[in-house]
Amino acid sequence: MSHHEYYEALVRLEARLPNPAARSLRYLVDSSPWVRVPPAVALTVGGVFGFLPVLGFWMVPVGLVLLAQDVPPLRRPIGRSLNWLDSKLPDVKKAKE
Repeated sequence: MSHHEYYEALVRLEARLPNPAARSLRYLVDSSPWVRVPPAVALTVGGVFGFLPVLGFWMVPVGLVLLAQDVPPLRRPIGRSLNWLDSKLPDVKKAKE
């Protein structure tokens, strides 16, 4: 999977997110690695402790999506996962019409 295909999958994910979450994800994806990597690592490590009340397992995939921006070997599996997720989730925009 090329960087372009990964980026397209990421754009489709952003389109499905609520506006505040999509803006936050876009900010982190577009920012420098010095801004992006610490929250990515924190989300991934914090997600491992998802059984605790404040943390959640949702943090692991978000952290991996951010890490894939800077770790090219992660782009292919994360991009495939985003494509799989996109194919399984109902299209919210069509459902509202």
